[in-house]
Amino acid sequence: MTAPLDASLPDHSFSTESPPRRGHEAPIGIFDSGLGGLSVLRAIRAQLPHEALLYVADSLHAPYGARDNAFISERTLAISEWLVSQGAKALVVACNTATAESIALARARLAVPIIGVEPGIKPAAAQSKSRTAGVLATQVTLRSERFRSLIERYAADCHFICQPGHGLADAVERCDIDSPEVRALLARYIEPMLAAGADTLVLGCTHYPFLDAAIRDIARDRLTLVDTSVAIARQLERVLETNHLSAPADRQPAPPRLCSTDNGVHMHRLASTLLGLDGPVECVSIGTRGGTPDQSHAA
Repeated sequence: MTAPLDASLPDHSFSTESPPRRGHEAPIGIFDSGLGGLSVLRAIRAQLPHEALLYVADSLHAPYGARDNAFISERTLAISEWLVSQGAKALVVACNTATAESIALARARLAVPIIGVEPGIKPAAAQSKSRTAGVLATQVTLRSERFRSLIERYAADCHFICQPGHGLADAVERCDIDSPEVRALLARYIEPMLAAGADTLVLGCTHYPFLDAAIRDIARDRLTLVDTSVAIARQLERVLETNHLSAPADRQPAPPRLCSTDNGVHMHRLASTLLGLDGPVECVSIGTRGGTPDQSHAA
């Protein structure tokens, strides 16, 4: 089971500054520390098939969950600025870790609408019958003030078992979503939640929806999975409409433009296997702000 979502996103989902004038047919920029954000791209394509999409995976530096806060903020700003330089009319930070640590900084620096992601604590608390739920997320997300605020605001009467998903994002980056090793790692994280009576599991990293088949097999229908990608797509639709940035509904855009800061081999494999996207992946070099100019070529 996957829970329907719509109201789990923050109230302030985009900059209050007026965005620069960009054509309605300009792309939406999406980025993640690596390949996990492809789960968000998948939901956006389903919700907004008429929009052009530009995705950047910072796979050279993935996963962000093991990085310090200063590094995460620097990469978030550098990639966001690069996407805007490519003409993006709105941005989706498809990374829980980057959202938790640095989306406020990005909104302060850039004048395009910016949508972030966050763990689905609110819908999980609303639907848990046992009042016990699990959360799989990165250590950075779990220790963030944003995460603590979600627990305090929406889940005071619900017990959350918070488990850092060490190794899971790395596995998805390798396109390993169903090996015995990954299943053993998932079982080690999930079985204590089940033993404690959890009936709901928040997938608090955009990499984790690609592991949902293995999770369901381990949980055997005892857990409802909360994945925020559908809510993100709906929020993006509202933000585009509010800012008069929506592409014409009858438009037929080109396939998403896919970019990676590493060689793009794993990205091509995952996009082809799970999203049916078999086009080239551009290898881009996005230096730190004020650093080396970016370069790109097709993988």
